[in-house]
Amino acid sequence: MKKVKGIIFDMDGLLFDTESIYCEANLVVAEKYGLPFTKEIYARFIGISDEEVWAELHKMYADHGEETVQKFIDESWGMAHDRFKTGEVDLKPGVHELLAYLEEKEIPRVVASSNVRPIIEILLEHAGIRDKFSDIISAEDVKFAKPDPEIFVIASNRLGLAPEDCLVFEDSKNGILAAEGAEVPVVMVPDILPPTTELKEKTEAVFSTLHEVIDFLEA
Repeated sequence: MKKVKGIIFDMDGLLFDTESIYCEANLVVAEKYGLPFTKEIYARFIGISDEEVWAELHKMYADHGEETVQKFIDESWGMAHDRFKTGEVDLKPGVHELLAYLEEKEIPRVVASSNVRPIIEILLEHAGIRDKFSDIISAEDVKFAKPDPEIFVIASNRLGLAPEDCLVFEDSKNGILAAEGAEVPVVMVPDILPPTTELKEKTEAVFSTLHEVIDFLEA
């Protein structure tokens, strides 16, 4: 591919190992309320906005009562966010190395995440990488969540670049579809779910860690 002029980073599952924390919190609280929640169910929701997940959970567990489901949602998300606020979240392998490389090459970077801005800011600050990004596009900045392309359209605009001059790093199906819709080239670094053949065809490349991206950008 041609020279990349700007990078757009997803956050959950790409920069930070947040998905495992969300999943663990969901499992713990679901057991408390007797809800048949599993890792497989959680995996179905990866890359989907919170509002869509919550609406689906209310449908799935309607027989358990709206109040019980809402308590499950509030407590599980609260448990995860409490851990985020204390900085108990691991960076994914290769983050520091890739950011250092991009900084050296003077390639601008933004974060475009479906998470809410306060959580994004907390995680980036705790990890000491907030200053590595010129801007943040969060759930509060868009009308429609991924796979709608809106977030990546905004991100390329914030970078002041044409979509084709940017590159997105994503870990989820909906992120890949959103990048495709925004006509921004995308590299996938899978987290919990492996890519399908269809998803691979929509990407520039698929790598196991961000470490491998440096060689890709150098090629």
